[in-house]
Amino acid sequence: MGAIVYHTGGLLVDDGWIRIFGAGCERLPVSMPSWNKGKTIKEFGEKAPFWIIADDVIGGIYAINGGQLGKDLGNVYYFPMDSLEWESTEKSYSDFIWWCFAGDLEKYYEGFRWNGWREEIVNLPGDKAFSFYPFLSCEAKSIEDRHRESVHVNDLYSLFVGKTVK
Repeated sequence: MGAIVYHTGGLLVDDGWIRIFGAGCERLPVSMPSWNKGKTIKEFGEKAPFWIIADDVIGGIYAINGGQLGKDLGNVYYFPMDSLEWESTEKSYSDFIWWCFAGDLEKYYEGFRWNGWREEIVNLPGDKAFSFYPFLSCEAKSIEDRHRESVHVNDLYSLFVGKTVK
């Protein structure tokens, strides 16, 4: 984790579908520490209930469990926009990074990718994600039947994820 946080601006996986936070850069203007401050911690040095490490372009959040998400401290959890509940990936941070590059992301995100998604996200700023209407947590025939608009990730976090912090 230290190598990514201190020596990269972050990692864009699968043409930017998943954004793993590092120190921040022009393309990914969110650092891991700054993304967590005001969300999972008030001040640096505090123990966090979870530590946000990555997100995806459909508003999902990946976080390391600091104790609030389950008994498996240190494992990565995912907060998807369809269930709006934290789910264990049963992976450590290192395993999560490996999965991002070697796992079957097509299968994992099946049903959440629309025709032309690669071309649409290639220029999406790293601090924006897509908001869908109807929301992904609502029934709809397909991802193609939903209106999507890019919004700042803070808006999606505040609307959906922020309510999970105790």
